[in-house]
Amino acid sequence: MKRRDRVVRWLVPLGGGVLVALSLPPFGLWPLALLGVSLLAWALRDRSVGGRAAAGFLAGVGQFAIGLAWADKFTFLGYGGLIVLHSAMFAVACAFVPRGPARVPALAALLTLAEWVRERWPFGGVPPGGIALGQVSGPLVGTARIGGTVLLVGVTYLAGAALGDLAVTWLRRRRTHGRVHDHGLIGCWVSLAIAVALAVWGAFAADGGPPLRTLRVAIVQGGGRRGLSDLQVPASVVYAAALRTTTRVRPPVDLVLWPEDVVALGQPLKGSPEAAQLSEIARSLHTTLVAGITEPVGTTQFRNEIVAYSPSGALVAVFEKVHRVPFGEYVPWRSLFSHLANLEAIPRDAISGHGSGMMATPVGPVAVLVSYETFFPDRGRSGVRAGGQLILVPTNTSSYSSEQAPAQEMAASRLQAIEEGRDLLQAAPTGYSTVVDNHGDVLQQTPLSASAVLRATVPLRDGATLYARVGDLPTVLLALCAVLAGWVLAIVERRRERRKGLRKNGSPAPMR
Repeated sequence: MKRRDRVVRWLVPLGGGVLVALSLPPFGLWPLALLGVSLLAWALRDRSVGGRAAAGFLAGVGQFAIGLAWADKFTFLGYGGLIVLHSAMFAVACAFVPRGPARVPALAALLTLAEWVRERWPFGGVPPGGIALGQVSGPLVGTARIGGTVLLVGVTYLAGAALGDLAVTWLRRRRTHGRVHDHGLIGCWVSLAIAVALAVWGAFAADGGPPLRTLRVAIVQGGGRRGLSDLQVPASVVYAAALRTTTRVRPPVDLVLWPEDVVALGQPLKGSPEAAQLSEIARSLHTTLVAGITEPVGTTQFRNEIVAYSPSGALVAVFEKVHRVPFGEYVPWRSLFSHLANLEAIPRDAISGHGSGMMATPVGPVAVLVSYETFFPDRGRSGVRAGGQLILVPTNTSSYSSEQAPAQEMAASRLQAIEEGRDLLQAAPTGYSTVVDNHGDVLQQTPLSASAVLRATVPLRDGATLYARVGDLPTVLLALCAVLAGWVLAIVERRRERRKGLRKNGSPAPMR
């Protein structure tokens, strides 16, 4: 192979990963994901195990170097580590892609399993930057009602890989005047048909059912400067902005939603001046007020909680965040990483909660996802299965100076609304705050940094999507079966080709 051809073959998977990254928010060019996967599928053809692993690693670098660029705001070392680790997962997946007629479904299944693992390990998983976030405005997104994000990922890889393989085969046939025969074509067409069928099914699948009743809601975004730490944007400034903006809320209003940790306390909530102020707001507006607070626990820990006050001013519900942000809210293996990076910006570790996420409030049961939790489908499913009829996402994305993290988080929230068949309210100190319906459509959205109040009338629902009923397990099992079937067919095909070769070389044909 010429040197130029070798360079092109290495650039193709890297470029494919870059195209997937450009399909993600804030770019949002969803068709590029299919093209990026197609390029990766082409790059894997006719390669050794090591070549396939290298191509998968390069695709991961292209995707995650861009898709996780927000992570360097925490630590550049951690950002680089995430790129290497997640790219290595793609490398392993691609190394195990079999040759033969089932290579396309096997490739899609292996990459889907890699994404599924990435959402769970290490440190509880780091799902941002995943291919599903770019498909929230595409035609495949309805599959999330059937099998959640993991099925949406699988269908995206399936369609992209099938299209790529079909294109390569067509080009080879043109070059050889139709003399190329590829047993994998059947697998490509079947894969494409499955992707289309699932997309059609998803478009008409159960979506949470009709409204039970409606709520008048107000989402408060204080606005102001965006920054990474209390030194850049003092907590007192964030709290003052929320108080000031809340004065623009006018009754009647059933629910007022504040962002995550907008009330940063130096003492326990009970008996604090802030508790009295929150109680007075709920009482004066005769509303249920849901707000995010943090309170210290000793000298090394803190709690990140969502509290609800009733129209009478009483504290009626508390939920403690379960999925913490690694290197943002806590430092895993702190004693080790303290030698590798400056951890002064994270002096305390958040305590992990254990609740389902359902909060019983005066306006009804709601499923609460605190910021980072919205990237985890199991957290939304947990709260909805426990009875949540509306999803609330109090978040704090003012920690990120760029648009990327807020845009990806909003895409994740839209996916949660689709997966669970629930309308969703998201509140952030400086954006994005949004109102999303149960089909994932954004009905209202604030600009970044603006002081704003979103007013809306939203329905409560109690119907269940198929995903809310069955979760990820069926899709994961199907992916494992597809990989196993791919390898079985590859072995059968290899033996058949070997027998053909023996006959061609003059060996006697087997007796019948």
